Amino acid sequence: MAQRRWAAITIVLRQIARHSPGGDDTYMTTIRSFAVLILAIALSAHSSLAQTPARDPSARLREVLPADVAQRVLARIAEARARQLPAEALENRALKFAAKGIDPISIERSVNEQASRMEVARGALASARASAPAGDEIDAAAEAIRKGVDGPSISFLAKSAPTGRSLAVPLFVIGSLTDRGLSSDAALQRVLARLKAHASDADLESMPGELPANASGAQGNRPTSTGRDFGQSHKPASAGRPATAGPPAGVPGNAGVKSNSGQTHRPPPKG
Repeated sequence: MAQRRWAAITIVLRQIARHSPGGDDTYMTTIRSFAVLILAIALSAHSSLAQTPARDPSARLREVLPADVAQRVLARIAEARARQLPAEALENRALKFAAKGIDPISIERSVNEQASRMEVARGALASARASAPAGDEIDAAAEAIRKGVDGPSISFLAKSAPTGRSLAVPLFVIGSLTDRGLSSDAALQRVLARLKAHASDADLESMPGELPANASGAQGNRPTSTGRDFGQSHKPASAGRPATAGPPAGVPGNAGVKSNSGQTHRPPPKG
């Protein structure tokens, strides 16, 4: 098809070359024909591009996941889409983890858990504002929940933030601040203070970099497990006690065996 188009252009150019630019009718007609031809080619190319569909994410998921897992994951994504949740974010999540070589069953579990968090996130946002939450806000709120922020805190942010302000970036920043060691309450208050000061999204995005790698202030309210999807041990708070820690209360340091530091238990010599 492209070769035929270029052949037609070549023919027209040859016709132009054979005619002098003296302004006669034949020359002007040739110019008009050439212009029409170029326009037709451009419109045809545009139409061809418009008719080429983007690669369907569902087809890609079927390629990278086992058939049974792909079927269940796609069904969960379709359910999320029907419930007005950001299904594309779930598709991207599954594809991202598949590209990292994550176990397919773990990918399925992650998609299911994130979809459930999206339900909670949408409810928390919708209960606080008259307008329906946007997909990126739901996705950001779900990520914040995954990192330890609860639904009431998200509702409080939505109620307290300036009217008409998108909460996608503020919510993502709250999650990033918890990654830096702040409690969810402390992160929420910091972001909300910036919002009330009319900080831009760019200003909010700089906030995590203003903290040290482990801002340990107010970690007491931070859950032991922040819900990270993979590589999380989920050990209880008592796990991993330091080697220098003493024994639990009520247990002798030597497990009930007296230490004599290498000496015998003979009575002291008589005076």
